[in-house]
Amino acid sequence: MAPRLQLEKAAWRWAETVRPEEVSQEHIETAYRIWLEPCIRGVCRRNCRGNPNCLVGIGEHIWLGEIDENSFHSIDDPNCERRKKNSFVGLTNLGATCYVNTFLQVWFLNLELRQALYLCPSTCSDYTKGDGIHGGKDYEPQTICEHLQYLFALLQNSNRRYIDPSGFVKALGLDTGQQQDAQEFSKLFMSLLEDTLSKQKNPDVRNVVQQQFCGEYAYVTVCNQCGRESKLVSKFYELELNIQGHKQLTDCISEFLKEERLEGDNRYFCENCQSKQNATRKIRLLSLPCTLNLQLMRFVFDRQTGHKKKLNAYIGFSESLDMEPYVEHKGTVVTKL
Repeated sequence: MAPRLQLEKAAWRWAETVRPEEVSQEHIETAYRIWLEPCIRGVCRRNCRGNPNCLVGIGEHIWLGEIDENSFHSIDDPNCERRKKNSFVGLTNLGATCYVNTFLQVWFLNLELRQALYLCPSTCSDYTKGDGIHGGKDYEPQTICEHLQYLFALLQNSNRRYIDPSGFVKALGLDTGQQQDAQEFSKLFMSLLEDTLSKQKNPDVRNVVQQQFCGEYAYVTVCNQCGRESKLVSKFYELELNIQGHKQLTDCISEFLKEERLEGDNRYFCENCQSKQNATRKIRLLSLPCTLNLQLMRFVFDRQTGHKKKLNAYIGFSESLDMEPYVEHKGTVVTKL
C-alpha cells in the first residue's frame, strides 16, 4: 500500500482548488478516503493508518475460522469476495446451470428489459426494512418477475463478486444436475415472461418482450409454372442457425435464408394451377427486433449412434452485424451481438 503521507496528500489535493462554499459530499468522502480499495492481504503487515478499508492484521484469521480447501467457496481473504470497482457481478454455477447464467447476463444487459421489470409491482406488501429479526422481514421473491427483479438488482448493486441464482432456478423447477437444452429454455422462458408481463397495466412493461425480442419473417413459396407467390407470415423470437460446415456467422445466416427447391415427390400444390408443380421456397426476413437472438445449433442427431452429439466447430463473427442484405425492406440494419 502507498505510504500514509502520500495517501493523505492525494486525499486532500482537491482543497487546493475548491473554495469552502463549493465543498461537497464527494469532496468529504475523498478527504477521508471512504472509497479507497481494500488492501490486498500479504502487501501490508498490519492495518494501514492511511486506508480506513484496510482489514489486514486485525485478527481476520480468527473470525474466518478454519479454511476448507475442498470447499467450493474456499476463502483465504474477505476482500476476495468483494467486487472490484467498475467490474461486473458474477453468478454462481449451481452444477449444470451455465446456460441459465448466460441468458441472465444477456437479459440483465438489456437496459429496456431491466427497466421494465423494475416497474413491475411487488406482491410482497408486508415487506419492511429490517434485519429479519427486529421490526423487519427478509425479502423473498414470490413470482418469476420478482426473482428477475431481485437478481437484476443484485447484479447491478451488489458489492460481492458473485451472487447465488438458486432461488430463480428453483422457482423454474430446473434440474441443477443435468444440462438442459439452451434453445428450448430460451423459447419457453421468453414465452412465460411475455405471458406474465402481458397482464401488467403499464404498456412499457406489457409490451417489452415483443418490442425487444420479436421479429417477423415469411415463408415464401413461388410456383415455377405460373409464378404465383404464396406467403405465410410468422413472428420469431430467435433464429436457429445450422453451423455444420460453416466457419462464419454470415454463412450460417445465408444458409438459413437460402432458396429450397420443391421437386419430385416434394412438389408444391399450386392453387392457381390446381395441380402439383415444381416450386421454390425460402424464408424472407420482414423485420428484425431490437435485440436479435441468434441460436447456434451445436447439437445434431448422429444417425450412427442414434444420439445427439455436440459440434465444437469455431464460428467467427464481428462485433457489429449488418443485416441489410438479408432483410426484405432495405435500409441499413446494424444489430448488436
